[in-house]
Amino acid sequence: MAIYTLPELPYDYAALEPVINPQIIELHHDKHHAAYVKGANDTLEQLEEARDKETWGAINGLEKNLAFHLSGHILHSIYWHNMNSPKDGGGGEPLAADGVGELADAITESFGSFAKFKAQLTKASATTQGSGWGVLAYEPLSGRLIVEQVYDHQGNVGQGSTPILVFDAWEHAFYLQYKNQKVDFIEAMWQVVNWQDVAKRYEAAKQRVNSLLLTP
Repeated sequence: MAIYTLPELPYDYAALEPVINPQIIELHHDKHHAAYVKGANDTLEQLEEARDKETWGAINGLEKNLAFHLSGHILHSIYWHNMNSPKDGGGGEPLAADGVGELADAITESFGSFAKFKAQLTKASATTQGSGWGVLAYEPLSGRLIVEQVYDHQGNVGQGSTPILVFDAWEHAFYLQYKNQKVDFIEAMWQVVNWQDVAKRYEAAKQRVNSLLLTP
């Protein structure tokens, strides 16, 4: 029985135009995201078979595959909800007047200003080597927000940090529309950020601060 399932999109394929066209959304969700879900489930079955047969020759590859597919599933599941049409409130910056003042204050405290944060996340997303992500994450030890670069779907992350805003910088996220201009795509992404969703994830992440136990 499948452990992981492909979530439905919270909007239709055309909802994010003109920033992301419908064809990209359809292929990205229905094909690419679905492939990560299938990959995670398939790898769990292969690990179960390895345990039953006590055949461990492929363990390194299986563990890497599970991390790759599962991280892809998780990051994409966040990604879809991190975006919203500008006509429905997407884009701009988080403001107290919109009910996301705590997130706005946290960004200013962690990065100096929204403009400095935006510049860092833009650069981190646009300069990932090959395929990857730019991520705004809540880091529980310091209680601050940090920007991370994720190569493929793993790496360069603080253990225990919780992603709350993710920018997909894989070519399949933009190539049909933006060709090889990844920087243009990342710049356009700021027009569809769903700050209400990011704020909810920030509040939820703060509530889990004690889940990372470094001492008994």
